Amino acid sequence: MSPLKHSKNLAARMGRWSAGHWKTAVFGWLAFVVVAAFLGMQIGTKSIDQNDANVGQSRAADRIINDAGFNLDKNGENIKVQGEMVLVQSKTLSAKDPAFKAVIKDVERTLARFPQVRELRSPLAPGEADLISKDGHSALLQYTPTGTYEEAVLYIDTIVAAVDNVESRHAGFLVDETGSVSTQKAVQSSIQGGLKTAGLVSIPLTIIILMIVLGSLVAALIPLLLGITSVVAASGLIAFASQGVPMSENIMEVVLLVGLAVGVDYSLFYLRREREERRAGRSEGAALEAAAATSGRAVLVSGVTVLIAMAGMFLSGSKEFMSFSVGTMIVVAVAMVGSLTVLPALLSKLGDRVEKGRIPFVHRFRRGSGESRVWGSILDAVLRRPVVSALAAGAVLVALAVPALGMHTTQTGTEGIRIAAIEPVERVIKAYPGTPEPAVVAIKAADVNAAPVREAIAELERKALATGQMNAPIDVTTNPDGTVAKVEIPLDGKGTDDASNAALATLRGTLLPQTLGQVDGVEYAVTGLTANSKDFNESQVKAIPLVFGFVLLLAFGLLLATFRSIVIAVKAIILNLLSVAAAYGMLVATFQWGWGENLLDFQSNGGIANWLPVFLFVILFGLSMDYHVFILSRIREAYDRGLSTDEAIAHGIKTTAGTVTSAAVVMVGVFSVFTLLPYVDLKEMGIGLAAAVLIDATIVRAVLLPASMKLLGDSNWYLPKWLQWLPRLEHESAPAATPVPASA
Repeated sequence: MSPLKHSKNLAARMGRWSAGHWKTAVFGWLAFVVVAAFLGMQIGTKSIDQNDANVGQSRAADRIINDAGFNLDKNGENIKVQGEMVLVQSKTLSAKDPAFKAVIKDVERTLARFPQVRELRSPLAPGEADLISKDGHSALLQYTPTGTYEEAVLYIDTIVAAVDNVESRHAGFLVDETGSVSTQKAVQSSIQGGLKTAGLVSIPLTIIILMIVLGSLVAALIPLLLGITSVVAASGLIAFASQGVPMSENIMEVVLLVGLAVGVDYSLFYLRREREERRAGRSEGAALEAAAATSGRAVLVSGVTVLIAMAGMFLSGSKEFMSFSVGTMIVVAVAMVGSLTVLPALLSKLGDRVEKGRIPFVHRFRRGSGESRVWGSILDAVLRRPVVSALAAGAVLVALAVPALGMHTTQTGTEGIRIAAIEPVERVIKAYPGTPEPAVVAIKAADVNAAPVREAIAELERKALATGQMNAPIDVTTNPDGTVAKVEIPLDGKGTDDASNAALATLRGTLLPQTLGQVDGVEYAVTGLTANSKDFNESQVKAIPLVFGFVLLLAFGLLLATFRSIVIAVKAIILNLLSVAAAYGMLVATFQWGWGENLLDFQSNGGIANWLPVFLFVILFGLSMDYHVFILSRIREAYDRGLSTDEAIAHGIKTTAGTVTSAAVVMVGVFSVFTLLPYVDLKEMGIGLAAAVLIDATIVRAVLLPASMKLLGDSNWYLPKWLQWLPRLEHESAPAATPVPASA
């Protein structure tokens, strides 16, 4: 009878059961994946209502506008208001010239033919002179497409094609359409196409890397199978969860990244340990049980740590982050369960056939014990000179982290998207600063058509233009009940730069109090791109200490209980923070300072996407803990079996460094694929994750960790007397080696 049969080690018991019931485990897993995906498709994933996604004053303004019925469809459901613009430009003629007017009239006639075009505004109409640019060489026509975005996207291409034909009839004129339907459709199409390309690149890339890492085709397919099936199953479960916590539009990109990452990590931990035990002379069954008792337990602890880290996003106050939290927790939990069930079941069935399709030359770089020769040599040097190694590694990390001190976050505007469809938007911004994403003032009163309110709005318009920070055209609309007015005021700048923020400060802090603020019974608030970005940044300043504190405190507690050492827990927190800080610094240098503009093909807006710092911290902290727990589990295992601290460090890191580096290489490859996408936010996410994982798996885990443990010696295992009551969760010994028959 196996010594693990009655083990208290949950991972060991799950692995033993799965190995003994491999058909139930494998086919049960496949059935779970199929059923989850099918039911998820039937239910559908509920997305975050973008009209209620903001925070602070922006959210207050959005609610005023929504409650007034501005954003309601014919069924009373909230929709995102659509707006389209047609830009007419000439380098030589002005809007006063007959030829220029003829083009405008042609555009008017063209648009008027479509029943889906309503609320058409033309610069030739009385009172619409503000639709002509200051230099007179540009004119703007505006209209609202009928229906929701989903409805408008079906017919918008026909209108755009008709507008393009206008340009072909008038030589020397540029006639371009842009807007929340036509441009958004092109952007989404481009991003979806990029994601498809990323998927087509990342999967074969992952297989190639895993084949090199594991040395055989069969072994390489197992981690990929676990990762992909985990993502598929999670996508279905996310549909269920979205009924309570609506999901971000970008949730599947995040789930794909995290699912592949942890799926590959957990599989590699398990596979490499099982194969190492076979090389040590254990039978197939004993090797699998040893892997379940050791690496399986590391997977369980790592997974719980990642779940804790992900849960921290709930404290951010952002619906976007809450959806990321739910989505990533689901995919990590699924991958963890799969690693502890279907993975040992597959390995028990395959046995040594997992080595099929071997790549011979790979084994030249590995000792017979399974230790990496390269990392073995590096570790020997680190342990000979721990002080020098620790100082050198620490200096490199601090140098990489220094740029993070100047991190500025901002909401990405049109400059963050590199596709042809954005060019018309940029032309509109140049001719009419702030027009595509104006500040929106929501005004609520018993009667917004009353003389005092109307006079205050008129005064607001005059003062706004007089500042020089705000521009025409200023658009005022009123809801049918006359209780809410919406004033759209284009701001200077690109939407999230210093000029735009200064204009917003003037609007909120000076103009509104001087005008509408003087009228009794009037409530007002400002939303729009600039306001959204500023309010989100301010909310994160308050939320970050809560998120960081929650994650660090609970991770510390889990590590303390797992390894029964206060030193190990504190050091893990410090090392992980160094990894994250270094990744932040590289992001700032690459994207905020613009050092990577030419290489990565983006235009720097002087900031980092405002959702990334918290998101990266949580994801990176979780992934870093995967490596840390895996390595420390092996060190603690060796120490508990009687090796000295120095011997345990050398043995533990030498036998895990190759696995950790291999997992990191796979993740770096997958994450880097996101730099191929035309959206700078996703480039930043890919580079941030790839850089952090690479730094963590090399400088931190292979140099700084062993050097610091060598210097601390037996103090690594220090646990104060007043904490001796902690439960003993440390490593449980695997079964003794069983000689392999000669025929094996």
